[in-house]
Amino acid sequence: MQLFTAFVVYYNIINQKSNSMKLNKVILLPLLLGFINTTFAQDTTGDYVEFNDRNNVVHGVYLGLTTHYGEIEDKDTFFTSLQVAYVANQQFEIGFVGTFFYSDQNIYRGLSMYDEDLIGAYGGLHLEPIFFSKNLVNLSFPVLIGAGGMGYIDDNYSDHDFDEQEFEDNAQAFFIVEPGINALFNISRYLQLEAGVKYRFSNKFNDARSFAPIKDINGFSAGIGVKVGIFNMGRNRYKKNI
Repeated sequence: MQLFTAFVVYYNIINQKSNSMKLNKVILLPLLLGFINTTFAQDTTGDYVEFNDRNNVVHGVYLGLTTHYGEIEDKDTFFTSLQVAYVANQQFEIGFVGTFFYSDQNIYRGLSMYDEDLIGAYGGLHLEPIFFSKNLVNLSFPVLIGAGGMGYIDDNYSDHDFDEQEFEDNAQAFFIVEPGINALFNISRYLQLEAGVKYRFSNKFNDARSFAPIKDINGFSAGIGVKVGIFNMGRNRYKKNI
């Protein structure tokens, strides 16, 4: 319709007999054709222009579950962690993580000579820079900074002989820093798998009642995990209405 209207206007102009208008019509034709082209382009794109003239931050959130195996004082230790985090531009994570652990220590404490194992938990701030985030496999360096507590429990305990007060009296508090390295596998926009290793740094314990006291919970652990969430809530492209 715009094309037909423009040519009608141009035809009326060239039928005028003024010599000065004959010069103007030569100039006017390219301008009309430019206007027609612009109008037609706007109609075919749905009245918006796509552009990407800046690097926007792509947001994401997830809930993660991991399981690790390691050692404390050369004894088998199992770790289970739950974490929630915000992901900035698929390049950096910040959130919170909580970890429960059980260590098969088989040590003897006090006059009762109970065969006891170690249980505890710690948690804190989770930070994780991510590299090669646009690839199928990413490399990341997570670190946990926090605190926790641990205590001893009878290896063959039952609800009847478990002394909660004694457990609380002999519990130990500690600070911990746990850096690591992970390989992240991007299965989909909503699912990510990870595998990696960590190392725990904790403060020293004061455990005078044990015949083989635990000095700290330092040590390596290795394991796997899964993250479920939305790692890319938006696209790196915008549409602006005209």
